[in-house]
Amino acid sequence: MAFDGIVTRAEVSELRAALLLGKIDKVYQPSKETLVFTVHTRRGNKKLFASASSFDSRVHLIENTPSNPTVPFAFCMLLRKHLSGGRIVSVEQHGAERIIEISLETLSELGFVESKKLIFEIMGRHSNIILVDISKNTVIDSIKRVSIDTSRVRQILPGKTYEYPPEQDKIPFDVISQDQLDALPDDPKAVLSAIGGISPAFAAELAVRGDRYAYLHSADEAARSLSFIPHIYYNGDKAAEYHIADLSEFELSCERRDFPSLSACIDIFFEDRRQTNRTRQSSHQLTRTVKALLDKAYLKKQRLSDDILEAENSEYLRLYGELLTASIHSIKQGADRICVTNYYDGSLITIPLDPRFSPARNAQLYYKRYGKAKTAAKEKNIQLDKTQSDIDYLESVMTFLENIDRPEDVEMIRRELVDEGYLRKRKTKYKERRFKAAPARYVSPSGFDVLVGRNNRENDELTLKIADRRDIWLHTKDIPGSHVILRTGGRDFTADDIYYAAGLAAWNSKARASSNVPVDWVSVRRVKKPSGAKPGMVIFTGNKTVYVDPHEK
Repeated sequence: MAFDGIVTRAEVSELRAALLLGKIDKVYQPSKETLVFTVHTRRGNKKLFASASSFDSRVHLIENTPSNPTVPFAFCMLLRKHLSGGRIVSVEQHGAERIIEISLETLSELGFVESKKLIFEIMGRHSNIILVDISKNTVIDSIKRVSIDTSRVRQILPGKTYEYPPEQDKIPFDVISQDQLDALPDDPKAVLSAIGGISPAFAAELAVRGDRYAYLHSADEAARSLSFIPHIYYNGDKAAEYHIADLSEFELSCERRDFPSLSACIDIFFEDRRQTNRTRQSSHQLTRTVKALLDKAYLKKQRLSDDILEAENSEYLRLYGELLTASIHSIKQGADRICVTNYYDGSLITIPLDPRFSPARNAQLYYKRYGKAKTAAKEKNIQLDKTQSDIDYLESVMTFLENIDRPEDVEMIRRELVDEGYLRKRKTKYKERRFKAAPARYVSPSGFDVLVGRNNRENDELTLKIADRRDIWLHTKDIPGSHVILRTGGRDFTADDIYYAAGLAAWNSKARASSNVPVDWVSVRRVKKPSGAKPGMVIFTGNKTVYVDPHEK
């Protein structure tokens, strides 16, 4: 992501303006790899958040304080001892790196002024937060201790001399010349490997620009002077990238949202990312369970289909019984086969016999096997229909799990599977929270509301209870997905309204990654739910079909 050297420089400028000469009032450690500092400044208290997590390392100001454990971590206690009451005297960036240094003056137990430095290394899985004694340049402690077993190149342990991370063989973005920049090929990977302190998205932008030096210098100057406008690029409801510089690749394909401060921008971006990860994690186990149920249903379908095919090809058993009955007086007792003439076509047929039984008994056995085969075919066809119904339903559930956006949708789907008998109800001493149906809402080109179900239960409620009989119902043709309602209330609508709603139906279906997706549409009054049908399953008549490319909004 974009917490590169340029964003780091901009964040340093913002922190310097907000925190310089402020005093550390409180220190919290909400989790193993995150810290929150309350800083008292002339403009009121500020909260500085820092994360050394491998997945979302960052440093920025926040508004709300995260919840804290009842028992503080050891590193938190150490920081309280060394930094409480300390005054921030400088906020700097180390070169063009993703390293932020906050220098503080604190008082020792004897009243002497001591200089300490908090170093935030924002480097992915190597991220760390380190407290250093400036006078000795030694590590007091760190949020992650790095021993020689972890890294032979650089250890971070109490008492060791602090050393910066090894420099890469790159030219820092703030010292590269125009000639060096222009000499680079139009390849994002080549640009990224040559310039230090830039993100992949920024490198891709540099690779295609004709004014590379002016663009890079402008971004650097904006970061230094606080003249930037931080922004997030949204692909639908999901944050795709953020930066202080314009990124044309995202400008063309995403929605841009500007923010009043870089800290607010970063906070919202990573909160969106955290919600997405939490949703993905919560749906992972349920997805595996549904996939196992689907695999089992597919196997059952295959076996039933084979049995039905075998039963349907059992006409020869009846023929054998007839021919044996017609030739019964010519069959010797104890014979294991008999060759008889098929009086239907005049051909010769060899019929296997059980030598333990009489010819009449052998004929009866063939009639009995024929009768069982026909009965089995009828029963297995019923079972096959039920199995196919299970497959259709489970495929729709899988589609909703793949397209899920909210953690509460995972719980709604799980309860739906429990109610339908696919999962066991979890034992809990707490009363389960009730979720109210909340279909996604959009607006068509003519201003009509467009509602989209997020799961099968919402599909039923949307189509059978919320929708007016005069509204328009849409669904992908023979493809699992959401019910979509264009709320016209009988008013005139345009083709653009239908295509817009159809695009949403295609997006919220198994065909999300396809193009030219067929979508059926029909008046809601023509949509019925058969008695005993599973959630989300309906039938309809008089539909029309349009072909659209999926779109999220």
